[in-house]
Amino acid sequence: MRLLGTALALVLALGAPIAVATAHAQESTTHAAPATAAGQSAQPVDFITPHITDSDRLDYPCFRRGAVCELDLRTVFGEHWYLPGTHVDVRPTKHVVMLWIAALLAGLVLIIAARAHERHTHEAGRPKGFAAGIEAMVLYLRNEVAIPNLGHHGEKFVPFVLTLFFFILFANLLGLIPYGSTATGNISVTATLAIVTLMVIEVAGMRAQGLGYLNTIFYWNKDLSLPFRIIMFIVMTPVEIVGKLSKPFALAIRLFANMTAGHIVVLAFIGLIFTFGYLVGLAPLIMAVGIMLLEIFVAFLQAFIFCLLASVFIGQIREAHH
Repeated sequence: MRLLGTALALVLALGAPIAVATAHAQESTTHAAPATAAGQSAQPVDFITPHITDSDRLDYPCFRRGAVCELDLRTVFGEHWYLPGTHVDVRPTKHVVMLWIAALLAGLVLIIAARAHERHTHEAGRPKGFAAGIEAMVLYLRNEVAIPNLGHHGEKFVPFVLTLFFFILFANLLGLIPYGSTATGNISVTATLAIVTLMVIEVAGMRAQGLGYLNTIFYWNKDLSLPFRIIMFIVMTPVEIVGKLSKPFALAIRLFANMTAGHIVVLAFIGLIFTFGYLVGLAPLIMAVGIMLLEIFVAFLQAFIFCLLASVFIGQIREAHH
């Protein structure tokens, strides 16, 4: 369970830069309905698109029929947080808050599971219940996903892979609860996760290969004659560079697109209810519920795929010199 403690530290460390990076990616959006002085929306509010769009307002339940309360984040954090000497605004928005919550939840779950694991092991000789479930998940990711793909002596990268999984998983699931929001449906968030992963990949390659790392950028085939070697260098070097950049691009777009698509489909089905009426709209309602259930599976799947591909990319560059 030491891996869980390391993963926790990385989760909390990773959450902050991602939150800052995502703050200025989108223009702040506001709900179409005007708010009353008490912070309540006076008109019906869209409950679907706020799950995927960023905003300066954070919704919370009012426990009044037809009412939604809003917390204006500008009153909490101020109007702007400009980086020194620039006009780049990094003031926290709704997605940033969701990232903080995801990091906090991941940390709490791992800490509680680790302590329960230790207590149960001391009392009964084995973990049970919730701790056993978390241990099974961690061991599967470690033994079946990370270690086989990271290559020789790749155990030191396992905490990073576990961090990616739990952080992305909680960020995905937060978009499926009422008043929540899918931060991973923001391209700036997924891009930041991909960039952090790219940095780990490249540093892993540098440490494993030394000067041989340059061969992953500049194509220089010593088996060819000098003229052909130069020609292939000119042709293949841009291909190698594009190949490096395509990896984080694929990671970012895949997660962003999948987490956005489900909410758009649900919005389309619910729109059919108001278009054709409640009697005809029963079928779209059932399909919308089915899509939401499928989204739970997708939340786990996309977190799994992201950490799987990160493991594969790290293993590839570490073993390139072989």
